[in-house]
Amino acid sequence: MLLNTRTPRLLCALLLAALSLGVYAQTPTVSQADYARADRLLFAQPLVDHAVTRVTWLDASHFVYTDHDASGDRLLQTDVATGRTAPLFDAQALAAALNTLLATGDKPIKAEKLGLGKIALTADRRYRFTVRDTQVVCDANARCAKVYAKANPEPGALSPDKRSEAFVRDWNLWVRELATGAETQLTTDGVQDYGYATDNAGWKHTDKAIVEWSPDSNRIATFQQDQRKTGQMYLVNTQVGHPKLESWKYPLPGDKEVTMIERVVIEVPTRKVIRLKMAPDQHRSTLCDDISCGPDGGWDDVKWAPDSKTLAFVSTSRFHKDAWFRIADAATGQVRTVFSEHVKTQYESGNGTASWAYLPQTNEAVWFSERSDWGQLYLYDLTTGQLKHAITTGEGNVTELLKVDPVSRTVWFRGVGHTPGINPYYQQFWKASLDGGAPILLTPEPSDHTVSLSPDGKLFVDAYSTTTVPPVTLLRSAADGTGVSEVARADITRLKAAGWVPPVPFTVKARDGRTELYGVMFKPSNFDPSKKYPIVNYIYPGPQTGSVRGRSFLATHVDNQSLAELGFIVVAIDGMGTPWRSKSFHDAWYGDMADNTLPDQVAGMKELAARHPWIDLSRAGIWGHSGGGNASTAAILRYPEFFKVAWSESGNHDNRGYEDDWAERYQGELIEKDGKSNYDSQANQSLAGNLKGHLMLVHGTLDDNVPPYLSLLVAEALIKANKDFDMLMIPNARHGYGSLTAYVARRRWDYFVRHLAGGTPPAQYDLKMPQD
Repeated sequence: MLLNTRTPRLLCALLLAALSLGVYAQTPTVSQADYARADRLLFAQPLVDHAVTRVTWLDASHFVYTDHDASGDRLLQTDVATGRTAPLFDAQALAAALNTLLATGDKPIKAEKLGLGKIALTADRRYRFTVRDTQVVCDANARCAKVYAKANPEPGALSPDKRSEAFVRDWNLWVRELATGAETQLTTDGVQDYGYATDNAGWKHTDKAIVEWSPDSNRIATFQQDQRKTGQMYLVNTQVGHPKLESWKYPLPGDKEVTMIERVVIEVPTRKVIRLKMAPDQHRSTLCDDISCGPDGGWDDVKWAPDSKTLAFVSTSRFHKDAWFRIADAATGQVRTVFSEHVKTQYESGNGTASWAYLPQTNEAVWFSERSDWGQLYLYDLTTGQLKHAITTGEGNVTELLKVDPVSRTVWFRGVGHTPGINPYYQQFWKASLDGGAPILLTPEPSDHTVSLSPDGKLFVDAYSTTTVPPVTLLRSAADGTGVSEVARADITRLKAAGWVPPVPFTVKARDGRTELYGVMFKPSNFDPSKKYPIVNYIYPGPQTGSVRGRSFLATHVDNQSLAELGFIVVAIDGMGTPWRSKSFHDAWYGDMADNTLPDQVAGMKELAARHPWIDLSRAGIWGHSGGGNASTAAILRYPEFFKVAWSESGNHDNRGYEDDWAERYQGELIEKDGKSNYDSQANQSLAGNLKGHLMLVHGTLDDNVPPYLSLLVAEALIKANKDFDMLMIPNARHGYGSLTAYVARRRWDYFVRHLAGGTPPAQYDLKMPQD
């Protein structure tokens, strides 16, 4: 019998086809129903009931908070003296009053969804808040009025007596009396790019006034900001006809001239301006890459004496290696440097707040330092400038100094890593003596604690939770942590009914094979351990925060669970170089921002895959936004054999084109020699020739934080390298995509489904933003 020479080829073809079918049989069919399930979980926070995590203290005896359930929101007030909790307003009456006052028309404010901004008491004990971008003041009977007569007033910084606010107009500082609306101009020599109290860090530029009022409300500490020699940034909008040019001051690393500040004290009643007797300071802070770091404004590194006669402040060098603690006489402008600190990398003063304090009553200062490799508090003598002793010691960090009482000689602070055996990222609340000794733990539950301390420091509201356990909120004594009453206990019944499953915390080893790294894993709610799943890494490399972004309970972590629902394992790992661990951990790749924690991400993902056979490491993807956009592009270019797909949003791909303070803090001074610089290695465009997989670059065309040109640099290099890639430029979008967030998320899901899972997404699934 003659053999058919075609038979072996046919058998091979059939075998390959069978193997191919076997592979794709393990790839989940991504259907409209899968996307609908992912959709339900994308904006799922409203499905968590009674999750009270933050409160606002109106005074030492009253705090307000919003309680939420399926029926909507209720704005409640608790009287700690009586223990009584009741609605702050009649919600129906308030909604009606606001609709009339603001003429809301066909988009009325609803009683069950008032949408009020942060509430504060006025001097006459009415309630002031923002609603629909309008400042409103109401009494307890919902009789309301607009705070300002003009439609778009300049935002003000409220005085301690709550009778006035400071604001910037035409580059000068003014004050407005709240009762009458009368306005007084305090400075007269402010001019364009050399104005008083102006808020411009390049990446952030607002109309807020950066000031620090004295306790007696008679003086204001601020600065005249000199940007006259600072370079410009330009953006152009998209519209029919002539485009609109946006232009503002935006300093870059290596610029010879960057923004400087000249410190002043202004006597409000007399309008006298006292210039502090010192050279201009760098536009820097000890805490972040702006003068004002907190969400509520203020000037973090300036603190007044209780008698309003002197103020302490910290000056920071351009590259954050030096910090000087100084005291100024408010009447004369005389300045004295008391002590200083120098570090080889960069000095920072905490995480949530600038964790230092001025105690002229006892002639002392509390200072934060990481000199022991941990963030601790130290006590200094203001006369000699000498260190008296450490207030806190050992392993673990002080993350936020909340209060110091020089009479009882007590400090209250949040901290991490102090309690052995619990997650080193869980924040707990402590008090300690200024004179040293073991601190006292006020929140013993092994959870992450969010704390709101009363103005008199006697009580605090504590919301504690974990990544998997929803919050319990208690009113507690600041003396010993004893529970006074329960404020709320979260209920996730509705969240579970929507298909939510808890993420899975895990630990892996870092690049060195020794250091423990902490992460969170997201699996599909219909997870099947017999299948093989592609893995997606959600990354934010730091150095100022990490990928996990917090250890409190969240219904959604970006869209990690939603993406998992489409047939992926999604992980977030806080690699070396991110904060809240030791100083050496944080500084692991100082001066080498090209690192981006990527060696740790790869090591961690390999360990997880070895541990879990249902992870298919041959299909590894990565995505991130901003610094994560930089890191995701760097990942697919630096590890082209490992990462097959990268989605990169709004990335600062070359920090020579991003604002000066951030890069110079973590990469250091830009030094050029022989046509090369110490910033060359961190530029993603230099690696364009390495691209093998699928890369999507996304950027808003009006991104005034990370300029869109940085993504275009990478695109240009990829074109020159003859590489195929994808790009999505979003017309007129800022750094966050606003109303287009859902569209970008859907496109991201589609991209990973197509290119990493090998599936076909439903055509143009209509993912929508929430209506409220």
